[in-house]
Amino acid sequence: MPTKDPLEPFFRVSVQEAKDMIDKGNLQIVDVREPNEYASGHIAGALLIPVGSVLARRAELSSDKEILFVCKVGQRSALACEMASAVGRAKLFNLEGGTDAWIAQGYSVVNGDTPS
Repeated sequence: MPTKDPLEPFFRVSVQEAKDMIDKGNLQIVDVREPNEYASGHIAGALLIPVGSVLARRAELSSDKEILFVCKVGQRSALACEMASAVGRAKLFNLEGGTDAWIAQGYSVVNGDTPS
């Protein structure tokens, strides 16, 4: 079950919870790592918005879907959740352990495919 610290505007989810959310659909996945990290392996369907660009690219963040933020280990994605909340987005989720945990649990990633 997603956990929420009352001081944070987002929920923390495990790899399995994130996988279940992805399987259900109606979810935007946002990878906040740098392009070279994204190219080395990302969750299929993830939109690349490096953490330093989240505020500038806020129009690309869904206003009607749940948003799952992902990074390498879960720290930059937590920051991105805070930024998304600051610009009025809700239904925010942080993948605890990030892409490293995703891979460690045996789930696949897509290599290459860096958007221009």
